[in-house]
Amino acid sequence: MIELDASLPPELVPLSWLIGVWEGSGVVNYPVGDSVQNFEFGQRLSFSHDGFPYLNYNSYTWLIDPSRDDGDLQPLASETGYWRLGRTQASSDPGPGMLPGIGSPIYANADAVETLRNADEGFDLEVSIVHPGGVSELYLGQVKGPRIDLATDAVMRSINAKEHSASTRLYGLVDNHLLWAWDIAALGRELVSHASGRLARVD
Repeated sequence: MIELDASLPPELVPLSWLIGVWEGSGVVNYPVGDSVQNFEFGQRLSFSHDGFPYLNYNSYTWLIDPSRDDGDLQPLASETGYWRLGRTQASSDPGPGMLPGIGSPIYANADAVETLRNADEGFDLEVSIVHPGGVSELYLGQVKGPRIDLATDAVMRSINAKEHSASTRLYGLVDNHLLWAWDIAALGRELVSHASGRLARVD
């Protein structure tokens, strides 16, 4: 049973099952050159909100190395971003830049949010994820109950970034655990399985 925060913006209710801190482990299995990178990692992931109709997202991973007994974590990767329902921005929404919204929010109650349901009875999503290595991903997809499907609409890379052209991600709530899978097209490869994880809520 999920207890909703009274301060939760109505637009975040379809995503409310994500909110919190999750921790667990996963595995990477991805071909690089003539070999396959295969290893386990630990992960701490969080979804939070600050009163706006989007979720703040952060993920930090570290390599699980059974040969190390010093207790130090070897950083692997991190990413940060924003998750929101896919809809046209209105005059009541902030922006562009630091311009404040004008007027009352359009989706200020559950009935208004229900009008955003798509033909599949889910809600369209827009997710922006930024990686420190110079890659920014814009995902489009949907949330339908405790399942999220995402695919990149655009991948932007700096001149110094490694080649990465597309991604898909799947998230699901199964037996109170957050399960996810990530496919990528990178380093000259077509879209194939890259990593997956299983996380438990820790707060």
